[in-house]
Amino acid sequence: MINWNNLDTLNSFKELSNVSKVNLQEVMSGESGAERVKNYSVPMAAGLSYNYAAKEVNDDILAALKKLAEEAQLAEKFEALYNGEVINTGEKRLVLHQLTRGQLGDKVVADGVDKREFYVKEQNRIAEFAKKVHSGEIVNEKGEKFTTVVQIGIGGSDLGPRAMYLALENWAHRTGNFKMEAKFISNVDPDDASAVLNQIDAAHSIFILVSKSGTTLETLTNESFVVNALKNAGLDASKHMIAVTSETSPLAKSDNYLEAFFMDDFIGGRYSSTSGVGGAVLSLAFGPEVFAQFLDGAAEEDKLAAGKDLMTNPAMLDALIGVFERNVLGYESTAVLPYSQGLSRFPAHLQQLDMESNGKSVNRFGDPIDYVTGPVIFGEPGTNGQHSFYQLLHQGTDIIPLQFIGFRNSQLRNDVDIQGSTSQQKLCANVAAQIVAFACGKKDENLNKNFKGGRPSSIIIGDELDPKSLGALLSHFENKVMFQGFVWNINSFDQEGVQLGKVLAKKVLAHDTDGALAEYSKLLNI
Repeated sequence: MINWNNLDTLNSFKELSNVSKVNLQEVMSGESGAERVKNYSVPMAAGLSYNYAAKEVNDDILAALKKLAEEAQLAEKFEALYNGEVINTGEKRLVLHQLTRGQLGDKVVADGVDKREFYVKEQNRIAEFAKKVHSGEIVNEKGEKFTTVVQIGIGGSDLGPRAMYLALENWAHRTGNFKMEAKFISNVDPDDASAVLNQIDAAHSIFILVSKSGTTLETLTNESFVVNALKNAGLDASKHMIAVTSETSPLAKSDNYLEAFFMDDFIGGRYSSTSGVGGAVLSLAFGPEVFAQFLDGAAEEDKLAAGKDLMTNPAMLDALIGVFERNVLGYESTAVLPYSQGLSRFPAHLQQLDMESNGKSVNRFGDPIDYVTGPVIFGEPGTNGQHSFYQLLHQGTDIIPLQFIGFRNSQLRNDVDIQGSTSQQKLCANVAAQIVAFACGKKDENLNKNFKGGRPSSIIIGDELDPKSLGALLSHFENKVMFQGFVWNINSFDQEGVQLGKVLAKKVLAHDTDGALAEYSKLLNI
């Protein structure tokens, strides 16, 4: 039987709160540090590994974390999730994003439909459509091939797919898998849509409208913006647009689209990159075979996340170390620092994934909780971030845990040797140096040049950023967020916190305002 209890009621958490703290400078110095780097590592899927040597943990703390994982029944709760129990208590829904890439457990049937079969069917429909576009079977009004795909969506319909596209763009160019350039329109700011339309040849572009409900204000506004631009160019918008939506939405059977592909209510937007939301744009951009590799990487990592042993489950271990940092050590933020230009928008996606999921102050039953939950997430790719906010990370008054991501090889394999090392070697040298600098610091009598150290970090390391490793990375962080939500006894799969602003915005547009809202409306000339 599964028990859903608050973190502060668990005996193992009380034990964890009383463990002796680790002196990170001490344990990461000399041979001790070398041994930790060798031993504090867990294999991931697709040749990746999660190395936590520079985290403030030791064998005693890891043993306490293992007890917490067992008492909180993390493995059992994940099993309940992938076997189709109602885990999203706020919306009374199943949570099935893992099912888009593989079946970990029992057949899941909802509303009389085998959901794995449903997701595979839609993936196959998208694959066939993409192949027809690439082969020239589906063309524009003049019989010419489409060369660009533009996704119109916001939140999870934009951040995840955009991050995945950018992550694979260089790899696809080098490996001959680049089929179509992709652009994204998300912000209701008219300059966003205008800028994209100015960059493309609309006559040779196909647009993907992504809206589960078919009623998302920003997305429908941007659709109207695009349709108007197509009409002004003398083009039939219905010959240039497809939809990714639910079967019950007003978009599902509309004549305004070449085709409609379906999703359901059991996959939240921020978890939808492996559904049709990411599948349509990535299959058109790189081909369905590449999207299938991406799904394979995620599926392999999901299998590791389903393991019961904390020390061989990288997502669960990462999650629990994060809980220890948040709830015992009191760290309020986490920086995501990918040393790969391809992952330039990955921190933005993880920001939504983590903060929209675990930014909660009530438990999954709606009762207030008395402990902190999700951290603030931010980040930039290295080495750019080193010349931006690393000053605060190294010498600021707050300690901010760091999650590095690095690869041994570049995506394009185009490099040059300067002063005895290649650019890729310089990139990797920087990430290695930063981990040790943050952990060990450097004493100086001039306090302005003194580095206290004791700044914890982890790193996920791989050979190359490719579809499988990207899928594994995505799965790792999705499952990390899920496990942390389980520990905190919150619902990581709804997002009521985004609703109030939408309601008030509609009031402003309807001129139904008073008080401060009315005055702000005047200031903004609405």
